[in-house]
Parts: sequence; C-alpha cells; structure tokens
Amino acid sequence: MNKKAVRADILLFLTAAIWGFAFVAQKSGMEFLGPFTFNGIRFLLGSASLLPLIIAGKKKKTETGLSFRHFLEYSLIAGVCLFIAASLQQIGIIYTSPGHSGFITGLYVVLTPVAGIFLGRKTGLPTWIGAILTLTGLFFLSVAGSIFGERPEGEIIQINPGDIITAVSALFWTFHVLAIDTLVQKIDPLLLSSGQFFWCGFFSLIIALARQEAFSLSALSGALIPILYGGICSVGIAYTLQTVAQKDAPPAHATIILCLEGVFAALGGFLILHDSLSRWTLAGFILMFCGMLTTQWEVILKGRNFNHNGEAG
Repeated sequence: MNKKAVRADILLFLTAAIWGFAFVAQKSGMEFLGPFTFNGIRFLLGSASLLPLIIAGKKKKTETGLSFRHFLEYSLIAGVCLFIAASLQQIGIIYTSPGHSGFITGLYVVLTPVAGIFLGRKTGLPTWIGAILTLTGLFFLSVAGSIFGERPEGEIIQINPGDIITAVSALFWTFHVLAIDTLVQKIDPLLLSSGQFFWCGFFSLIIALARQEAFSLSALSGALIPILYGGICSVGIAYTLQTVAQKDAPPAHATIILCLEGVFAALGGFLILHDSLSRWTLAGFILMFCGMLTTQWEVILKGRNFNHNGEAG
C-alpha cells in the first residue's frame, strides 16, 4: 500500500471517530439546551466554519456560472431534508444512547440503495442480505433483551421510543443522501454543505422560538463544548478530512472505515457517558455493522466510488 493510501486511511479513521463521538456531544448537549436550540446553534456554526474553505477554493477556481437563485434552491432542498433528519435524530437521542443512535442512524446506508429502486436504479442480492442483517441487528438492539432477557413477570415488552424516532430519522437521512447525490452534480459540494447547514440551523432556531425552548447564557455555557464539537469538529474538520482523504483512499477502505462511525458512537457512550453494553446490545451492533458492510459489497469488491454523507452525526 502506498503512502498516500495509508495517510488517507488514517484521515478516514479520524473522520469516523469524530463523527462517532459527535453522538456523545449531542447527548451531552441535551442536558442544557432543547433539541432545536442545540441543532440551530451547531449547524449555523458548522455553516460558518466552512466559509474559509469556500473562499480559499474560489480563489483557485474559475467562475462556474451558478446563479444565486439556483444556490438558494439547491441548498434549500438539501437543508429541508437535513433539518427533518437532524431534528428527529436529536429528539431521539434524548431517549436513547449514543451507541444506539449511531448504529440506528446508519440504517441509511442500507435504505439508500433500497430507495434507489424507486428511482430506477438496480440493486443486487447483497443489498437484501444486508437489509436482513441490519433489521435483525435492530431487533437485537431494541427488543431482544426485553423478550429473551430477564424482566419482572407481567412487565409489558416495550421498544425504546428513542430508537423508533431515530429509525424514522434514518429514513430522512436516506432522502438527504439521495438529494445530495443529485445536487452535487450541479453545485460545489462545499458551497452546498455550507448552504444546507445554514438552512437547517435557521429552521431549527425558528422552531426553538415557536416551542419557547428555555435558553440562557448559563445553559449555553454548559453546552459550549458539545456545541463547539458538533459544529466545528463534526462539520468543519471532519468534512475537510473526508474530502482530502477520499481523493487517495481506495473505495473499499472508505466503505469499511466510515462505517465505523457507529462503533465509535458506542465506544464514546461507554467510555464517556458510562452506558452499559449488554450481550444483546453487542449482538445488535455486530449484526448492524455486518449488514452495512454487506450492503456495500459491490463497492468493496469492484472498487466503485463510495458516496458517504457524513452529516448523520
């Protein structure tokens, strides 16, 4: 393996770790701020963090002819999808662990090729095998422990509401990935990202005001580190690392390494928030991870381009 590929793998590993630990930041931030206030601030911060890269990139590129109206249209489409997905994810993580949220959000890796069928795209057997493995993992993650584990007699089997909300968010992350896949053909990815982050942050703050979410300087101070991590590290730094790394990384490597995002989310929850990891939870994590990789089997074998949207966390 050449030095460029090794460096790319290291950068992708750091990207997956940053995105994974972002779920811990999202969970921690909920101790001080409401979900829409937290998302509003962090996504506006994330949008602003990309501006230096955009300005630097414009100095090196010729004028593309993209009108301001088209920029607003494209960024608004992506921003609405991002707003719905991120809002549901942020609400869901209030009731579930970072590990659960990270892996369940990863359902979009499986749902994206399945949804592509309705857009006339072909999908093979690995996609369906991956879907079965992932759904089985989700069952182990959210239900199996309640069914097969020890519980008081007569207790009703319940599914964590946070897991359900996060699973719904994965559907909208799927729509977001499909939208981005189309829009990046028409607009610079950095410009699109900054625009969609702005709209997501803007809509989040509007909803936060409408819901009259509690806000104070002391609360903002308490959530400062999670917000800075979620806005600057998860968006600005990780996005840049991914962009640089995927120029030299073999697609198979990118597929496997970036799927580790859920693993880092679970590890962060265990190390920082002291979340418990039962055998059912671990089994669910393993099955879901295997399902995600199976879905990307053609990428791994044939070396096709890997399109990963890193704003799930």
